[in-house]
Amino acid sequence: MSERIVVTGTDTGIGKTVFSAGLARFLGAKYWKPVQAGLDGNTDSEHVARLGDLPYDRIVPERYSLKTPASPHLAAEIDGVGIDTESLDVPDTGKRPLVIEGAGGLMVPLNRSTLYIDIFARWQLPVLLCARTTLGTINHSLLSIEVLRNRRIDILGIAFIGDENVDTETTICRIGGIRKLGRLPWLSPLSADALRTAFEGSFNRDDFKR
Repeated sequence: MSERIVVTGTDTGIGKTVFSAGLARFLGAKYWKPVQAGLDGNTDSEHVARLGDLPYDRIVPERYSLKTPASPHLAAEIDGVGIDTESLDVPDTGKRPLVIEGAGGLMVPLNRSTLYIDIFARWQLPVLLCARTTLGTINHSLLSIEVLRNRRIDILGIAFIGDENVDTETTICRIGGIRKLGRLPWLSPLSADALRTAFEGSFNRDDFKR
């Protein structure tokens, strides 16, 4: 099993945090969100702890916690914080796997000169791409796959989130030359038990091996 997996997405608001919570529990992993922007409600780490039913010793603290709900670069500027991207080194979690969640999509800026994809390229860890199944996802997914490959970043596979869309999912995987890891359906109500059951039925642990 890969010791460390980066979870990113084709866009914001597609369900990466819910997916990361399910994946961390599924793999018995720790979870890390390097930069959290927006502290008025629950943080992504708090959501993951609850939905993944993870003890807090499996939540690695954020490197930067920003109050303003905005893109990390802007949130940091408004909060008067400078994000030192060189400080974003992957923490040592011992023998336990680590799920790392980015913010938004690949080209989200962390400051005025560095994008999240720049950090992913430096880490050289396998990236798992999350994509919705609704209209527009073919374009967003294929663009994301291409930019990852242009940066020579290893793509573990793609996980779809939402209602089944056989043609869209098949088209993305065939044209993008990417492995489908599975599809996480919308869960209502969303709970830790429902998420665990969905992962057990939708994904295979061996597919997360490298």
